[in-house]
Amino acid sequence: MKKEVIGEMIRFSLAGTLVTVIHYAVYWLLQLVINVNIAWTAGYIAGFIVNYYLSAYFIFHEKTNAKNGAGFGGAHLVNYFLQMGLLNFFLWMDLSPEMAPVGVYAVSIPVNFLLVRFVFKHSQNKSKESNTAL
Repeated sequence: MKKEVIGEMIRFSLAGTLVTVIHYAVYWLLQLVINVNIAWTAGYIAGFIVNYYLSAYFIFHEKTNAKNGAGFGGAHLVNYFLQMGLLNFFLWMDLSPEMAPVGVYAVSIPVNFLLVRFVFKHSQNKSKESNTAL
């Protein structure tokens, strides 16, 4: 495995841990008083905002722009629906609202890394190609 990818995975793990803590904390507090799906969505939005900036600047060393913002949003839309489906599946399987996110994160975090890496690397490669053409 390339050194660059290993570095990205390490930075992704660090940033992802912080984002997951933010997401889970918001979810955990809110699920005590509102519907778990609404609580999950609120936590997801809070984590999404932090995650975008960490992904751009810390993980992939890119500037934020409309193109990677749209790609990041699209990747996270897929990730959001994956997480909502998994959350409701684990709740249906009688996992507690406090424990169901463990299964959700176990599946969705690796998928999210691949989607977000594609967005930033694809955007980076397109920028290099257009600079080369000039």
